[in-house]
Amino acid sequence: MVTERSDRDIAADLRGALPPVKNGHHAAPTTPEKLVQLLRAIDAYEGSYVVKCSLQLLPLFFCRPGELRAAEWTELELDKAIWEIPATRMKMKQPHIVPLSKQAIAVLESLRSLTGSGKYLFPCQRSAHRCMSDNAYNAALRRMGFSKDEATAHGFRASARTILDEVLHVPVVLIEHQLSHSVRDPLGRAYNRTSHLDERKKMMQQWADYLDCLKSGAK
Repeated sequence: MVTERSDRDIAADLRGALPPVKNGHHAAPTTPEKLVQLLRAIDAYEGSYVVKCSLQLLPLFFCRPGELRAAEWTELELDKAIWEIPATRMKMKQPHIVPLSKQAIAVLESLRSLTGSGKYLFPCQRSAHRCMSDNAYNAALRRMGFSKDEATAHGFRASARTILDEVLHVPVVLIEHQLSHSVRDPLGRAYNRTSHLDERKKMMQQWADYLDCLKSGAK
């Protein structure tokens, strides 16, 4: 129709004939009992140290895996305890701030001695000019014995979303904003990257402390 070679949309004849595609959910442990098994397995991981550090940060940040694996050292301000992701790498095309807990900074400091002289936090093993591949996370999870129906890299977002809300009773607006979902105020205005930043800093530290407590055996 666009090139004027047809006078009608023949695809319209198939409307309703095919069932809609249903996107599956990313497998995720959404109870403390299941999440702690995964956290302990990550801490005991004996594969690539770069991949291990990235896997340790994923549950602390609960960002999208692609946002983390492509992180650059210039985006971090460890003295201010923040990581600012540029809009070009965000799904919503808006810059995003991830507050850094003490536990996250400890992982980043240990990683900096290894990859800090390069561009990426998590460089590709074959070339420091590229970031880690998108398959590295899930390959490591499979190596640790977790099937694709038990855990995925993207699933840490669901883990945090569920437990922060249902167990720690954190206000949903803070969780949604940290997940970089489209959140608006009562007047319909979109929150910017600094909205509720002080409260989100407290939430991220509370979350990191909670994960430590889980790993240590606390109920």
